[in-house]
Amino acid sequence: MRSKIIRETHKTRVLSYIQKYGSITAIEGIRDLGNTRLSDTIFRLRNDGYNIVTEDLQVPTRWLDSKGNKKMSIVAKYVIKIKED
Repeated sequence: MRSKIIRETHKTRVLSYIQKYGSITAIEGIRDLGNTRLSDTIFRLRNDGYNIVTEDLQVPTRWLDSKGNKKMSIVAKYVIKIKED
């Protein structure tokens, strides 16, 4: 009997990443997985039935305000929510 080989895809990599680290952002998707279209992968996972929610994450930018403090920006952080009965 042949064992079934599971092909690694963007979807399987993103799911594994979220399970291991708890969430993923676009920069993590690019840096760690080489996925430059993370929002598309998340869209397809949602269509497959995964309960993935988007949370806002505030991050510093490279730019400074007039007082010399780093300006902030909001990015999407994707998290799988477990449905509670």
